[in-house]
Amino acid sequence: MLQFELTQDFLHQLEELIDAGDKKKVGELIQPLHHVDIAEILNELDTDRSQFVFLLLDNEKAGDVLADIDESERTKFLKSFPAETIAKRFIDNMETDDAADIIGSMSDEQRDEVLSHIDDVEQAGDIVDLLHYDEDSAGGLMAKELVVVNENWTVAMCLRELGRQAENIDEIYNVFVVDDDERLKGRLSLKKMILSPTAAKISNLYYKDIISVRTDEPAASVANIMQKYDLVAIPVVDTIGRLVGRITIDDVVDVIREEAEKDYQLMSGISQDVDSTDSIWAHTKARLPWLILALFGGMVSAYMILQYEAEIALFPVTAMFIPVITAMGGNVGIQASAIIVQGLASNSLRLKSGFRNIVRDLGSAFLNATVCSAIIFGLTQLFGLENLAMPITVAISLFIVILFASIFGTAFPLLLNKLKIDPALATGPFITMTNDIIGLNIYLITGRIILRLFV
Repeated sequence: MLQFELTQDFLHQLEELIDAGDKKKVGELIQPLHHVDIAEILNELDTDRSQFVFLLLDNEKAGDVLADIDESERTKFLKSFPAETIAKRFIDNMETDDAADIIGSMSDEQRDEVLSHIDDVEQAGDIVDLLHYDEDSAGGLMAKELVVVNENWTVAMCLRELGRQAENIDEIYNVFVVDDDERLKGRLSLKKMILSPTAAKISNLYYKDIISVRTDEPAASVANIMQKYDLVAIPVVDTIGRLVGRITIDDVVDVIREEAEKDYQLMSGISQDVDSTDSIWAHTKARLPWLILALFGGMVSAYMILQYEAEIALFPVTAMFIPVITAMGGNVGIQASAIIVQGLASNSLRLKSGFRNIVRDLGSAFLNATVCSAIIFGLTQLFGLENLAMPITVAISLFIVILFASIFGTAFPLLLNKLKIDPALATGPFITMTNDIIGLNIYLITGRIILRLFV
């Protein structure tokens, strides 16, 4: 299948066919597409047109498409269908983790009504179980569909059971082995099972070196574990080791993407997770707190400048270099903190090498400070100043500011991480504002000391 690219021409053609009520031609355009591409199309259509397209899909593809639609669009979309249709047409054909995500986004009244229309009581029970877990935990990520065999079974029994269990699973990543109390014991290789005699006991065939996570494991931690051990699926156990579900790589990719989006928003000064489709009020709540903080930070800087009014009046050229000092401090701080945050997020900032990395970053800061100070010392000569007081002041101030910003930018995210606060906060407006204020103070104090020597 070739990769599909949604274009305005395709969308316009589709809308014309939908408006004309041509089900046959719409079906010919839509049916060959992957469910992810269909979801992308539905995100661009209004609710009535989306519903027209959706009703042309077979039940299995409809369930897959519904799981991929943007949550805000899906909420509006589901309101246009009766609860019975949602249950029998969509939920019945979805894996439990996707079904729980969709049902969990509904109102309590709609949720209860949809659950009451699910014919498969076991599936409904699994969905209800998943709804009890925090969505940002392993329990909230996992699906109940998995292939499980007992360590006391023979290969023949396993093969029969495998055929029965596989009916409800799209992809078989692992066969998990449990004891009589449903506690996870290990994993079974499909190849080894097929090549073994049918009378062989599973207890003699399975691998005991299996990595698992508990239901309360944070989602970000699950992603790091699967990345570290290069896993495509990981079993989930409860507090006493009983196997309750499994998490697959596609679920973890979503977590990684969401974490990256959240960190990017924090770095940009957005305090809540918002999307471009969210309301004006949601965007305002996410952005206004940092803007107010930046406003107060600016007022602090203005007050500081006022305290040095006499020096600035005596040497007006001092004011010209304030933007340079504050900008360099903010930029250096963000660079230093970004490297540390990246190391913490990817677990590449190891315990033994952590101190060495910090020393290396500070060494780099010293070199950067030396070069930048030398450059600005030379550039200030272009302004035709009568003595060296101003060039020396600016060069020394910039050197100190760069060193301080690097130290602060390195230490602050480490401190936040120690306090269990998202270190991505350290790459946002807070560290920029802090470096601006302190850098400005360093510059003005240095100017007061050096410039008065030349008066």
